[in-house]
Amino acid sequence: MDEAATDREQAPAQTSGDTAPLKLEEFLPYRLNVLANLVSQALSRIYVERYGLGVPEWRVLVTLGQFGVMTGKAIGAHSHMHKTKVSRAVAQLEKRKLVARRTNRADLREAFLSLTAAGRAIYEDLAPSALEFADRLLEVVEPADRAAFDRALQRLSERSAALVSEAVANTQSPDAVARPSTTDGRRTPQPNEEEEA
Repeated sequence: MDEAATDREQAPAQTSGDTAPLKLEEFLPYRLNVLANLVSQALSRIYVERYGLGVPEWRVLVTLGQFGVMTGKAIGAHSHMHKTKVSRAVAQLEKRKLVARRTNRADLREAFLSLTAAGRAIYEDLAPSALEFADRLLEVVEPADRAAFDRALQRLSERSAALVSEAVANTQSPDAVARPSTTDGRRTPQPNEEEEA
């Protein structure tokens, strides 16, 4: 018997996957993650190619464009970014003179952040393109279905936040076991740590 025939005999039989209990392409968390990644890739062309901004920098700039003056902690809470990512993004934007920092005299541990004139100009320039992108994305949802779609997104966001809080509470309980590492030795992300889309 030749080696090819031996390999065929030893190889495990492949199945169609129809009887699998968990199918990735039908798993809602996976589908939402794929959608978020595709949207992020398409949207990023607006701010990466035109302004050289990364995702964290984009989120900080737009958040400050919306609210005017905020602390780094407030930006992180609004944009769902870890404080380390916010800090690095702010540093990059400060280096490019797009964000200004002012000390909070009531609490010297934090600073008030705002857009400079150059940062504000970028925000106002990219806003129409970003809104046009959102309109084009939503075109596939029938106008009559958009209110229901928005409610579904809101409820999924609220439910996800509740599940995160529940997971955090469980990991902080005295009976919680140490979180395992991934197979390549990296630590498994904590529930409140965002995977970048």
